[in-house]
Amino acid sequence: MNSTTRQFRAADDERERAAVRITAPGRLHLGFIDLAGTLGRRFGSLGITLDRPATTVRMRRTGRLAATGPDAGRALAAVEKAAARFGLDPNVEVTVETALPPHSGLGSGTQLGLAVATGLCLLNGLEITPREVGAALGRGARSAIGIGAFSEGGVILDGGKKRGSDAPPPILSRLPFPERWRLMLVYDHAHQGLSGPEEVSAMENLPPFADTLAGHMARLALMVALPALAEADVDYFAAAVGEMQRLLGEHYADAQGGRYTSSAVAEVMDWLEARGLRGLGQSSWGPTGFAVLGSPEEADELISEARARFGDRPALAFDCVRGSNAGARIEWLACVEQC
Repeated sequence: MNSTTRQFRAADDERERAAVRITAPGRLHLGFIDLAGTLGRRFGSLGITLDRPATTVRMRRTGRLAATGPDAGRALAAVEKAAARFGLDPNVEVTVETALPPHSGLGSGTQLGLAVATGLCLLNGLEITPREVGAALGRGARSAIGIGAFSEGGVILDGGKKRGSDAPPPILSRLPFPERWRLMLVYDHAHQGLSGPEEVSAMENLPPFADTLAGHMARLALMVALPALAEADVDYFAAAVGEMQRLLGEHYADAQGGRYTSSAVAEVMDWLEARGLRGLGQSSWGPTGFAVLGSPEEADELISEARARFGDRPALAFDCVRGSNAGARIEWLACVEQC
């Protein structure tokens, strides 16, 4: 089933519904296509689901609502919101086993919210779609990339927000990420991207987005990036993504202090660009940077060199990851394990 219809089904047996573990993948947001919205739809997004890092939550029914682990406060808020929206019993125990780093551009809030709310629905015997969960939580306000990553994974294109609608954007395309391709992630653990009121203010005060720029972005996404992905042509895909990122980075420069929010990540990106790499960018508001690479060998070599070159920067970290062609993983835990 596609990302708008796939349902997560509750187990029928009472014992099997004792507890559930949900692992929600992180994602890269490669940028908005049309920030002007003069044709009636605004934003439009391209994104890649990651095999790691991820958020994993374990949930079981109890006599009270409680949460432990990283981002426990946000997990509690998601339970309460979903319980109120769907009329469910909120008394569950949530253990956040792992969490995506917050405000890093990897979709931490959306993935945690979707995982926790989906778990609550399943434990209460409610069949639900990720799109319904996202709408209930107010996720997908601009982009449905996180919802698509949770639902099916892969490389996702959404159609932007319809004027006057509160629903998450529709997902137009989902293509698999090629098996041999890799993504080099560049983290700055000393920096966080814009979020909350600061993000809203930044979006509202961006310079005008010309129709000609929106048209160019749409052509890059639809006529270069996606066809190259379908043909596993990493050079053309990387070139399209890199050009989209360059244009958006320049558009956001005043709001985020340059093409990248982190000066340390920017230095790494400049080094990679000087080596001739083209598929470079920043996910969402960052600070996480990325490079699209054609093979694990190329990725391993680059990361080794980066760690040696930037070894005196303790806040910088590098990882080589795959794209994930699967959505959230759900495991039912029997009572013998949890109770």
